[in-house]
Amino acid sequence: MSEATSLPVYIQISEMLMREIIAGRLSDGERLLPERDLAKSLNISVGTLRKSLKELEQKGALFRRHGSGNYVKFNTKFNSIYSFFRVELIDGGGLPSAKNLDINLVKKPKSSPFFGESDKCLRIRRLRFLDNRPCVLEEIHLDSIKTDGLKFDNISQSIYLFYKNTLNLRITAAKDSATLLRVPVWSPKEFKVMNSQETVCIERLAYDQVGAPVEFSRSWIDTNIARYTTRIS
Repeated sequence: MSEATSLPVYIQISEMLMREIIAGRLSDGERLLPERDLAKSLNISVGTLRKSLKELEQKGALFRRHGSGNYVKFNTKFNSIYSFFRVELIDGGGLPSAKNLDINLVKKPKSSPFFGESDKCLRIRRLRFLDNRPCVLEEIHLDSIKTDGLKFDNISQSIYLFYKNTLNLRITAAKDSATLLRVPVWSPKEFKVMNSQETVCIERLAYDQVGAPVEFSRSWIDTNIARYTTRIS
């Protein structure tokens, strides 16, 4: 299947910078490069960068000093599109992207916890990237009752944003459990952990805006590239 529908470039850049801040690679109070220099380093136009910086400012991740520049502002409650995506590069951060591998309506796995009344679910298999490096293999199961109107050909890089915009479904909480599981046989060659080899796997049960479980997923991580990271403050 094709690459998931891309977010606008200015959103990608703002999310990338926010993840750099969260990971501590950009420190609270640090002055960013001058806009022209930063735009050049990111290979984008100054206009696109300014839209990204405005997005960061609106989310409380940036403040401006007239005549001085743009400065990082850290807080623990960033409203990030990828706030539920807890995998980072080993050095921290990384811009997430995704490639859809397979999308089908199937029976719910017998081994899964309860996540809705239907006996069927939409199964979405994806390969996730950080800074274009393949590092997470995902298998997502969404209760089929929630999938009315879902178009398989336009699932975006951020699947929770897609749920919100397409299904009026907001994921507001999740329970994550870490385990070791073998990489499934459907894993693509791009994912460098070999089939049947054990690696860290995060099992997630996700809840909607009324507190009901609606999604169960597994995420196999290539630990040579990335880590599951949770910050407590």
